[in-house]
Amino acid sequence: MPAPFFTRPQARQPVKRSRGNALRANCFYLSFALSVTSLTQAQTAKSITPPEAAEIDNSKLDAALFYQLLIGEMELRSGEAGTAYQVLLDAARKSKDSQLFRRATDIALQGRAGDQALAAATAWRAALPSSVEAHRYVIQLLVILNRVPETAEVIKSLLNVTPAPELVAQIDGLPRFFGRAADRPAAAKAIEQALRPYAGASNTPAVQNAVAVTQGRSLWMAGDALGALALVQRAHSQDPKADAPALLALEMMPGTAGAEALVQSFLKGRPQSDDVRTVYSRVLTSSQRLADALVQIEAVTRNQPQQAAPWLMQGALQLELRQPQDATVSLTRFLNIVQAEGGDSGSRAPAPTDAEESDAAPAPEQGLTQAWLMLAQAAEQQKNATAAEAWLAKITNPAQALAVQTRRASLLAKQGQVNQARELIRKTPELSESDGRAKVLAEVQLLRDLKMWSEAAALLKTANQKYVDDIDLIYEESMIAEKLNRLDDMEQLLRRVMVLKPDHQHAHNALGYSLAERNLRLPEAKALILKALEIAPGEPFITDSLGWVEYRMGNRTESLRLLRGAYQSRPDVEIAAHLGEVLWVNGDRDEARRVLRDAKARDATNEVLTETLVRLKVDL
Repeated sequence: MPAPFFTRPQARQPVKRSRGNALRANCFYLSFALSVTSLTQAQTAKSITPPEAAEIDNSKLDAALFYQLLIGEMELRSGEAGTAYQVLLDAARKSKDSQLFRRATDIALQGRAGDQALAAATAWRAALPSSVEAHRYVIQLLVILNRVPETAEVIKSLLNVTPAPELVAQIDGLPRFFGRAADRPAAAKAIEQALRPYAGASNTPAVQNAVAVTQGRSLWMAGDALGALALVQRAHSQDPKADAPALLALEMMPGTAGAEALVQSFLKGRPQSDDVRTVYSRVLTSSQRLADALVQIEAVTRNQPQQAAPWLMQGALQLELRQPQDATVSLTRFLNIVQAEGGDSGSRAPAPTDAEESDAAPAPEQGLTQAWLMLAQAAEQQKNATAAEAWLAKITNPAQALAVQTRRASLLAKQGQVNQARELIRKTPELSESDGRAKVLAEVQLLRDLKMWSEAAALLKTANQKYVDDIDLIYEESMIAEKLNRLDDMEQLLRRVMVLKPDHQHAHNALGYSLAERNLRLPEAKALILKALEIAPGEPFITDSLGWVEYRMGNRTESLRLLRGAYQSRPDVEIAAHLGEVLWVNGDRDEARRVLRDAKARDATNEVLTETLVRLKVDL
């Protein structure tokens, strides 16, 4: 029997109890006794059932076991966790009861005694070798104790006791055991060893597919992208219509060449697989490939026009792509569906938690609030301040106060009431510590939109003294410094961001693009941009920067390839200006005019576009 993880004091001073304390203690013991008695009565009830109705099933709980459990719980309540653990584990061994094994294991875990918890779970598995739960406890504890290689044998045993109908699900879930494993390669090896008997042709195609995907996921978690992709491709070839390989390939995007091709192959064979298409759209959105994301979510709204969430996603993408009229149609469709299903207002929606900000669709009330905010923005893009304010007036949720006031401030600023707009943001109540920083960023964005660079710089300088080493604020200050042509300050700030967050792709890209734009240190500029693309493969704005530096270096063919790809994924006005210029200089005047004309229709006031048209003397 393992040694207690809490030692009993050599001498215990008597504890003086008030009558109330004694009464509460007695009530606890009485409550425990009654709960055990209820269990006994429930078991006894079976014994009085007529023989023809059910077999007699006598309870395992006899007087000795009853008092042993009572003593164990009393010891635990008195702070003697080690003694309680030993007493209850002994009772579990005698009775072979899963609940008691679980109770002993949990007591050890609560006392942070991993070895004792593992001993209890191992005893549980030995006493009840067909218990799936016991196996899971042992695996999890081995991972916690960093004894990952030992899990292979336990996983094999777990799969052996898993009923055949549940085998695929059990295999699919194996990587979750190793989510916090320190040694991911060892985890991948343990999974491969355990699944080896199930990978052969003697197993069903579903099992073989699950094995390949699970092994692929474990290799992906271990950092072996090529090995993972090979297994996922094998699983897809075995069953081209299975969701699991495509979903894992989506997790591997971006950054793994070939993963997206597998997803596209899957969707070609199963065009109605809207769940996969929705996740694909989200992945593309996170990579800023908004045009590609919109194509996918439009297919979902065509397939399932009565589903609300896809319409919200579609409206958000259209709004970001500066298609306010289309966004208004999509968002109105979303509102009609939600309200028909019983959603009424956003006033009761709680502030979202980190867990809620996931791939799951928003709650109806939260979705309504998001839709109203976006409809206000769409109205603002169409220069309809009255409609924008009408949408904002619907939102009474305090958690959204800053978002609402920021939109109102934007409306005021466009009417020339800049001071009132800034004051509106500043007076918004701060419901959390992060709201103060968020208000600074909102005011800076307002000043950026108005091209009030000096005012924005002063605000950020003060904010960075208050919020020391805040990456977002430092990055914003660098962008304002660039607008003020303070290039040394910009570079110093961006390099500070890189020190604080080496994988900040925007800092690498911004410095590289700024150098390329000024035709300075082009090899260094290219190296910075390539680093940014290594961090965020396929990101259209970074691809645009690389295309632009290639143009500056005289590589027009490569420049056009990159800029066309970036523009297809994200038809942004500035990307269009770069593509149009390279086309124009390259002699492709008709295509250049088409690209530049489309960009002007989206935003005729864009500075980069306007400067490009003037410099090239392009007549649209």
